Amino acid sequence: MQAIILAAGMGKRLKELTDNNTKCMVKVNGVTLIERMLKQLDNLNLSQIILVVGYKSKELIDYISTIEIRTEIKYINNDIYFKTNNIYSLFLARNYLLKEDTLLLESDLIFEDSVLNRLINEDYPSLALVAKYEGWMDGTVVTLDKEKNILSFLDKKHFKFENIKDYYKTVNIYKFSKAFSNSHYVPFLEAYSKALGDNEYYEQVLKVITLLEKPEIKASVLKDEAWYEIDDMQDLDIAESIFTNSTQDKLAKFQNRYGGYWRYPKLIDFCYLVNPFYPTPKLLDEIKANFERLICEYPSGMNVNSLLAAKYFGLKKEYVAVGNGAAELIKSITQYIKGNIGISLPTFEEYPNRLNKENIVSFIPSNKNFSYTAQDLISYFNDKDISALILINPDNPSGNFISKNNVLTILEWAKEKGIFLIVDESFVDFAELDVEETFLKEEDLKDNPNLIVIKSISKSYGVPGLRLGVIASSDLNLINFIKKDVAIWNINSFAEFYLQIFEKYKGDFENGIVEFKKVRRKYFEDLSTINNLRVIPSHANYILCEILGGKTATEVAEELLDKHFLLIKDLSKKKGFDGEYIRVAVKSINENNRLIEALNQILETR
Repeated sequence: MQAIILAAGMGKRLKELTDNNTKCMVKVNGVTLIERMLKQLDNLNLSQIILVVGYKSKELIDYISTIEIRTEIKYINNDIYFKTNNIYSLFLARNYLLKEDTLLLESDLIFEDSVLNRLINEDYPSLALVAKYEGWMDGTVVTLDKEKNILSFLDKKHFKFENIKDYYKTVNIYKFSKAFSNSHYVPFLEAYSKALGDNEYYEQVLKVITLLEKPEIKASVLKDEAWYEIDDMQDLDIAESIFTNSTQDKLAKFQNRYGGYWRYPKLIDFCYLVNPFYPTPKLLDEIKANFERLICEYPSGMNVNSLLAAKYFGLKKEYVAVGNGAAELIKSITQYIKGNIGISLPTFEEYPNRLNKENIVSFIPSNKNFSYTAQDLISYFNDKDISALILINPDNPSGNFISKNNVLTILEWAKEKGIFLIVDESFVDFAELDVEETFLKEEDLKDNPNLIVIKSISKSYGVPGLRLGVIASSDLNLINFIKKDVAIWNINSFAEFYLQIFEKYKGDFENGIVEFKKVRRKYFEDLSTINNLRVIPSHANYILCEILGGKTATEVAEELLDKHFLLIKDLSKKKGFDGEYIRVAVKSINENNRLIEALNQILETR
């Protein structure tokens, strides 16, 4: 068996990275695509490797000469690479296809060794390697029958998003038997090129072949094997997070993305926090039904959106401002309040990160559960020079919760002290109580001008992609400052539409919270059975756990990501911790069970 690599393209979408190099000379975590691919092929004991080169061919050939490869390498030059497509490159190599079985690859791919092993080890002589279609993919897709016969090749023109469940993306790696090349591929390649020219794709030939009664080529479907096609800078960035040089590097790269994990469909995110039981399919269907109009029209300004939020929570619109997530409101409020601000640690870092270090007065609970009461806060901050106290309730990441009656005690103390009390109740809907604990009540705000309430809509309502948050206070100077501080169109039309309709689904939301609490109780019980894991009770949609038995929190997070593709919050670098702690989100029952199974494997022994 031999290999043919098509490497004549210019790679213009990689911009300056291909000014002086070919596309396959671009590095992923310090190793060029072509070096990685050649070494993988070199391990297969092939008879030879044929490279079709074109753009910067001399630079590529000179570079390959520095790589230690045992397999003989031959070159074919596509002199007119700038006006032809890959069908012409393969046409130039057609005589090699006729001589022996061939692995055909494009040079802009990165993949793990098991990808090639799958093709080599499958008995069927001619195979197209495919993967289940996912949102990040682009290019040709195929449809298959139950026997993995290829029913059709679909280009962009014939691609229909409503059918993506039936689609498989071609990986651009093929195994052609010598017989298939002689009887089918090369004759059709020659005829197709003669009829339609050289500015086509070689997969078009396969499209024609699949129309035959016996096309003699099937699909081999990848399962969990990692691969990526690198066409632009975004592709390169994602590839570097998947194909890292170490588990430490992989965890760091994923952590530094701060979201956007929909680009990794197989990843389960236990790090970022949402409601797994809301929104409902019906609510989402209503948004989908209005998608085209919403994406084409401007959203309203702050006055309208404040009215929408105020209506849902039963407040005066003058008391409310809407933010592009709670984070925007946190930034604004920390600019408004002058002087020192009190806060308990460990906590949600967005608050301390927005403050000058010298203005932070921190309280750290003296117990390993990081729990504290209203009286603990009053006693600690009573003689401190602060102009505001921040209470995240339930707190993040501890899940500590202070009931509304006890928060009222803090509020009265704050009023006497002449300071603001900022209550962040982004997670209050998850509290394990039967009474309503929110301070988003007109009478509470009216009676307490020193009270500021912040709520992230993302957390309780499960829509982090919409970026929605609200802030409420009867201090109109504060609210007006925030309304002027943020942009006039600080939320988009989809977020505004959600504010407009979500009151209709309030019953579904309440039912979802009831279901959530049942699942959290079971989750807590199951986590508590794991060896070397101390589980801390929580009133939020996450659970704080201490790692025991010698492993570090970072080691556990690395292993979960690398071996199980599960992302958790490693709290090693978070302020206020002394020990090895992780935070895990509460998700669906099946997802929770996957994490529990993985933690059992990791923590059972050292």
